[in-house]
Amino acid sequence: MSVVGLHHVQIACPAGSEDRLRAFYSGVLGLPEIPKPPVLAARGGVWFRVGDHELHCGVEGGFRPALKAHPCLLVEDIESVAAAVAEAGGEVRWDEAIPGTRRFHTDDPVGNRVELQQA
Repeated sequence: MSVVGLHHVQIACPAGSEDRLRAFYSGVLGLPEIPKPPVLAARGGVWFRVGDHELHCGVEGGFRPALKAHPCLLVEDIESVAAAVAEAGGEVRWDEAIPGTRRFHTDDPVGNRVELQQA
């Protein structure tokens, strides 16, 4: 048995936050939304396409935002993404801990940490 790839990463969200997540992940970051299968759509949440992979935002009772664990999204132009996040009211926290890697952290509308890194 061997692992051959990564299909998706799931992060948690509170019930009723789908429109705010769409505004951030699709509106600010430009990720296309993926329709959820009807049985899963009834549970709430929203899915997005990230290149060949997916980001699933799943409703979790007693939701608490992930402050450490996070997805890292690769972008073509880190400066324009940082500007778009800031323009939308998001905090841009540049991180130079990895030499030669241009990246920053922000939070999605429900408080989950998200890393953006220059591809």
